[in-house]
Parts: sequence; structure tokens; C-alpha cells
Amino acid sequence: MPFEIGIKDIIDIVLVALMLYYIYRVMHESRSLNVFIGIMVFIVVWLFVSQVLEMRLLGSILDKLVSVGVIGIIVLFQEEIRKFLYTLGAHQKLRPFMRLFSSTTNNDEEEDKETIMPIVMACMNMARGKVGALIVIERGTSLNDIVETGDKIDAAINQRLIENIFFKNSPLHDGAMVISKKRIKAAGCILPVSHNLNIPKELGLRHRAAMGVSQESDAIAIVVSEETGRIAIAKNGEFRLRLSAEELESILAKEMNA
Repeated sequence: MPFEIGIKDIIDIVLVALMLYYIYRVMHESRSLNVFIGIMVFIVVWLFVSQVLEMRLLGSILDKLVSVGVIGIIVLFQEEIRKFLYTLGAHQKLRPFMRLFSSTTNNDEEEDKETIMPIVMACMNMARGKVGALIVIERGTSLNDIVETGDKIDAAINQRLIENIFFKNSPLHDGAMVISKKRIKAAGCILPVSHNLNIPKELGLRHRAAMGVSQESDAIAIVVSEETGRIAIAKNGEFRLRLSAEELESILAKEMNA
């Protein structure tokens, strides 16, 4: 009996192909491509044995391995799954719906400006002096796990305080500063480092750490290069490089109100 292929079947095939392609990309970025290939080979063998050859004993054994293997895959790739779910929830087209539950007033905009300007001025001063800095601004995703890795401060945002924390002789100089709810929550924090092979080689560990936290959350990471004095921002796994004071202020104002 010939196969009858309808519109549903075509949509089904396209959706599965897109899902497999996305999984392939995630695995490739996380250097787990060989694991992905191994899983696909196992699934093909399982389907061939159970559906085509209809071997009951071997098929039942493989069925049990698949049911247990799903739990193993969730444990093994929990970071990749978390990234996928975050990307899905943080999609740009979903943000208008989130705004229905919140409102922005003129007072909020003034408070945001008072928060942004000390950060911008501190970054510009550090850039002129080629003082390395890494500032992470929390948005929707909680960064409490990252705050716990550093020294808690919980102080109002202040230009001099930011510059003193990143002063070359400061013990907190090498870590990241986390800003949450318009306050400096902690400094000297440890960030997840991105292993993305597409990051330019001239960018150092600070940039990789900024990329890492932007891939795993919706946070904004500001980097001041110690070698060049240039300012960059990492957001949603992408860099904006060589920013001026006006560009930095504009990005922060836009993203903090998004």
C-alpha cells in the first residue's frame, strides 16, 4: 500500500528537521557534537530494530534503554536545555505580552538615568586609563548564583565606587561586578566562560566571561579592555564592540527599559 503524504505530514517533517537542526547547533557550540551523533545513531538503530525488523526481545531492551536514557540526557545537557528554554521565553516577540504586566513611568525613567550615568562615566574614565572592568547588569533572570561567588557589597551605584573596585591594585579587580535592582550587589564574582569558537582571538578572558553570562541569561555585560581601553557590551550571546559614551548610554537606556 503506497504511503499517503498530506499537509500534516509535511509540517511534521519540517518541524522535526528544524528541531534536529537547532539541537545540532547547540551541540556544536558546546563541543558535544560527537555525543549528538552517537544519540542519533542509537535512535536510528532502535527504530530499525523495533519498527522494521520487529525484533521483540531486542526491541524491548532498547525501549528500556531509551526510557532511562532520556533522564540521562536531561542531566547531561541541563545547561543546553536551560539555554533553549531561556531563549524561547526571552524571544523578542513575547516581550509585548510581558509589558502588559508592568508599567513604566517618568519617575522610573529618571531613576534609570541616575543609574546609567555613573556606570557610563566610570566606564569612560576606566577606558581612558586602560583599567580592565567587567560589569554585569541583571534584568529578568536572577543572578543570585553568580552573586554568591563574589564579595557582597549592596551599595548604591556610584561612579567612584565602581572605579575603586576595578582599580588595578584592588583585590576585586579581576572579578565581575553585579548590579541588580539599581544597586551594586557584589564584586569579584566568577562568571561562566563561553567556549564559542567564533569569538575573535584578540578578545580576552573578560570578553569570554561576558559572552558566557549573556548566553545563559538576559543580563547585559559591559567590558572595558585592559589592553586597548575599548568598551564592549555582550547581550544575548552577541557583542557590540568599540562603543562610545553616547552609544553605551543609549544601549543601557533601551535595554533597561525593555
